[in-house]
Amino acid sequence: MTEHGADGADADATPDSATDIDPSTDTDPATDPLADEDLYRVLGPDGSPLPDATVPDLSDEQFRAIYRDLVVTRRFDERAVSLQRQGRIGTYAPCAGQEGSAVGSTHALADRDLISYQYREHGAVVVRDLLAEYLPYWMGHESGTEAIADGNVFPLNIGIAAHLPHAVGAAWAFDHRDEDRVVACHFGDGATSEGDFHEALNFAGVFDTPTIFCCHNNGWAISIPESRQTASATFAQKATAYGFDGVRVDGMDPLASYAVTREAAERARGGGEGGTGGGAVDGDGPARDPRPTLVEFVEYRFGAHTTADDPTAYRDPDDVDPWRALDPLDRMEAFLRETGRIDDEGVAAIREEADDVVADAIDFAESVEPDPSDMFDYASAELPPEIRRQRDELLAAVEEHGEGAFLREE
Repeated sequence: MTEHGADGADADATPDSATDIDPSTDTDPATDPLADEDLYRVLGPDGSPLPDATVPDLSDEQFRAIYRDLVVTRRFDERAVSLQRQGRIGTYAPCAGQEGSAVGSTHALADRDLISYQYREHGAVVVRDLLAEYLPYWMGHESGTEAIADGNVFPLNIGIAAHLPHAVGAAWAFDHRDEDRVVACHFGDGATSEGDFHEALNFAGVFDTPTIFCCHNNGWAISIPESRQTASATFAQKATAYGFDGVRVDGMDPLASYAVTREAAERARGGGEGGTGGGAVDGDGPARDPRPTLVEFVEYRFGAHTTADDPTAYRDPDDVDPWRALDPLDRMEAFLRETGRIDDEGVAAIREEADDVVADAIDFAESVEPDPSDMFDYASAELPPEIRRQRDELLAAVEEHGEGAFLREE
């Protein structure tokens, strides 16, 4: 496949690179929505590796770990929607259909690498084993964003694209400190229309920051279709204007998502393939500066934008059905079964584990005791006098009347 690079640099691609294959072969446009798309794939819709595709060199345990995290993420997503309907959490962004990109890409990173995400990439938090610490955020507790920092995950970001400059700044800092760390920054296709997107990519291209820009193109920015979001043929090609490479990948293929992110991480560390400027070199050559990459994960969200959204108002429910044939969980399970890496007993054990992990996370989150003073703790390094006065007044009232007077009864 053609890599949308600053110099169209796939002439130098190595045979095993994730940008060297045209894996759209042997797929049926009638049943596969991505059959005619120019993007990187490893698995076909049925979970079988496509002809000439390079399956990532992972152990059986690593393959099963990817599947396990997909199942946990899907189970969490189902329970979270249910919790919102019961009034136990706030507005929630479902991720069904998009688990493959978040889980696959995060498995391709080192634990020391930083993840900065929007609000739908719950799979990244699952991979980092932070689900219990993360869930309180959706219940209104700031501790849910504070705790995940220990796992090298930036706080969840609601403001569209606002986190991209911060992610690039963190990556630049890693480079200045000579730290072997990269930043994977996740966002949706709608974020590409924000100024922060362009500022972040421009800075990354100029200063060679070790950043992987993960654009999750699910076809819709709430109710705005891709055709009204950009006149570009792809989102990946936007990287060209900033002097680095962009690549499109089947985001519902966990192994393709892994492979492309792995290659992007190598490039960000100063190895692998590269574009112009300070691009990395291949093979045995000298190390170059790190280079960013824009990865466009082409995927589809099965459900609503959030639990406050009705997708039937802007898209035909029948449009979802063809995409369900690309369900990342089904494809990964089929791959594991076909290659003898899992059987019925193994699948049942993972599903049972997923139920337990999610149930334990919910129990933990609902045990978190709210503290009224938390609202003052994270906005300012040093509270302004007026805000300090308000905090002291609140704490005095709590001491006089007790916390129960300020907490909502369930």
